[in-house]
Amino acid sequence: MTFETVIGVEVHAQLRTNSKMFCGCGTTFGLSANSQTCPVCLGLPGSLPVINRAAIEMAVRAGLALNCTITANNRFARKNYFYPDLPKGYQISQYEDPICQHGWIEIAVGTVTKRVRIRRAHLEEDAGKNVHETGTAGSRVDLNRAGTPLLEIVTEPDMSSADEVVAYVKGLRDVLMYLDVCDGNMEEGSFRCEPNLSLRPVGQREFGTKVELKNINSFKYVKDAVEYEIKRQTKVLSEGGKIYQETRLWNIDRGETAVMRSKEEAHDYRYFPDPDLVPLRLEKAWIEGFRSSLPELPAVRASRFVAEYGLPEYDAGVITNSKGMADYFEACLKLFNEPKTVSNWVMGELTRELNTSGADIAASPVSPERLVDLLTMVNTEVISLKVAREIFPEVYRSGKAPQQIVREKGLTQVSDEGALEIIIDEVLGKNPTQVAQFKEGKQQVLGFLVGQAMKASGGKANPGKVNELLKRKLIV
Repeated sequence: MTFETVIGVEVHAQLRTNSKMFCGCGTTFGLSANSQTCPVCLGLPGSLPVINRAAIEMAVRAGLALNCTITANNRFARKNYFYPDLPKGYQISQYEDPICQHGWIEIAVGTVTKRVRIRRAHLEEDAGKNVHETGTAGSRVDLNRAGTPLLEIVTEPDMSSADEVVAYVKGLRDVLMYLDVCDGNMEEGSFRCEPNLSLRPVGQREFGTKVELKNINSFKYVKDAVEYEIKRQTKVLSEGGKIYQETRLWNIDRGETAVMRSKEEAHDYRYFPDPDLVPLRLEKAWIEGFRSSLPELPAVRASRFVAEYGLPEYDAGVITNSKGMADYFEACLKLFNEPKTVSNWVMGELTRELNTSGADIAASPVSPERLVDLLTMVNTEVISLKVAREIFPEVYRSGKAPQQIVREKGLTQVSDEGALEIIIDEVLGKNPTQVAQFKEGKQQVLGFLVGQAMKASGGKANPGKVNELLKRKLIV
């Protein structure tokens, strides 16, 4: 029997608020355990939650960017379950009336573009974190994260492969980062992806039994986990076995999924409206005010880069994946209007150094002005392209201007014909065999002679001038 895969995805995006969803405690990552807590997020008796206005605004902006309908009348609900990192014994979330509904996002896999429908995006508070330390008895609970605002974004089951899931997750993350509502940091848990996957016989309308893959923290692991789970379920079903509704974790070391717990249904959580929070009504004019302030989003910006700057679609896609990189690129173009040259350097040399140092482009020590200085020196033949590439790492790491490095190292390109003729005459005198071969019609020998002249000049000779002068002397 042949099976088809059906996948929906849940993403928990931590919103970039300064304080938690229902109290004034901070949301800074990595502070000492339980240092960002108060009676509200500790769930102490008598403490009352207050809705964070900034979280509402961020959720509305995200919903609008994802083509959602914004719900005017919102209710928060209590999602009841018991776990050590949930101090109240329930999580404040949304159930019947999520703040965002019925949206969509387009993804591209190869040459195919596909629309993934977003069923809902709702606000909720995060739980704390259980800490399991090697060599100590028992586990500890850190409640710094308890109460942090999350936007849970749930798709319809519109995907059918690991590649589509990765494309969706990347596209969603790009949008949220463009809006500055989520930092997208998967390693720190501020962007968590949970694919829900089932298989069914080809042609069957009913869904198969769903398995949830929990809290995967990189795009690579998303792809690996989904592909593994498709193979696992296919094998079980092909052998006449049964798939159980459960939550599974991705074991990085073993390269396989493992059972975490049985999967709950909505009724298991006994949702009911939170009596401590009044209904929240959002005025239409207030919502529309956010729509008019949305930034140019990645897909639209990529299309503009192709149309306006003549960039290849690949370049435009890579550059606009990051708002910081796209802003950097356009800042360079205001000073140096050669789009393809700039894109090559931004995607190549600059990205390589950023990845090596672990820095974001917003913190790049090479400003757009510095990069343009370097490119201008190549354009005006002050230095060669080879020299520019060689000194770029030093420009990046030292903070020195490229002009200063060129001056200190004596790397200024030699373009003076008199000086170059002396070098070329010497090269021709040392290589009579190659000169004779060129005159016999072996044009490829010219490259060898150019290389010898560049070597003799210590790489400082203008290669274009060398090529021109060699031809002039050889074709006599």
